[in-house]
Amino acid sequence: MKVSKLLVTGLATLALGGCFTLPAGPPGPQGATGDTGATGYTGATGHTGATGNTGNTGYTGATGGTGATGDTGATGYTGATGDTGATGDTGATGYTGATGTRGAKGNTGAKGATTGGTVVIVPPPN
Repeated sequence: MKVSKLLVTGLATLALGGCFTLPAGPPGPQGATGDTGATGYTGATGHTGATGNTGNTGYTGATGGTGATGDTGATGYTGATGDTGATGDTGATGYTGATGTRGAKGNTGAKGATTGGTVVIVPPPN
């Protein structure tokens, strides 16, 4: 029973202790300085800026004019026509050859004998 009395007394003390307030005592000594906190994170690297625009291409200069055409040279003259040469001499006429001698006269053939028979004429075959 001894334990139960102590338990009841302790509970009553706690319950009534919150109702009474006493004046505060002298302040205690200064507490030790707390530890330094961890270093914060470094911020993210910023974005690289956009590349600038390329400048405009310059204009091409004008094409130079064509030079003047040179003059045509003068046409040469035609040379004079040459003279016709002299006509050549006609050659001499050749000699006419000598006339040949006349050939010998031929002999007359022998005279044939006549028979009193009949003559039959046979026509040639076709």
